[in-house]
Amino acid sequence: MGLSQKEEKLAVDCGYWQLYRYNPTLEGTDKNPFSLDSKEPDFDKFEEFLENETRFSQLPKIKGEEAAKELLEKTRKDAEYRYQRLLNLRDGK
Repeated sequence: MGLSQKEEKLAVDCGYWQLYRYNPTLEGTDKNPFSLDSKEPDFDKFEEFLENETRFSQLPKIKGEEAAKELLEKTRKDAEYRYQRLLNLRDGK
């Protein structure tokens, strides 16, 4: 718990979690109500972040190495997909 802010920053930096805002009062104006506050993530640090998370570090013991790798890769691809969708929202696509 003492490192929670550091872990939260790592989650954003690697793309596991994104920071954004939505302002519904901007609906119908020339301004986009959606704002993506996160910088472009460094997905190369994604696995490093997940290794520090107990729920992910236990996967190889529970599911085996190969299944854990597959799940981690799927999680990364899902994060990349979510980030791309947020970029599209930001860009009005």
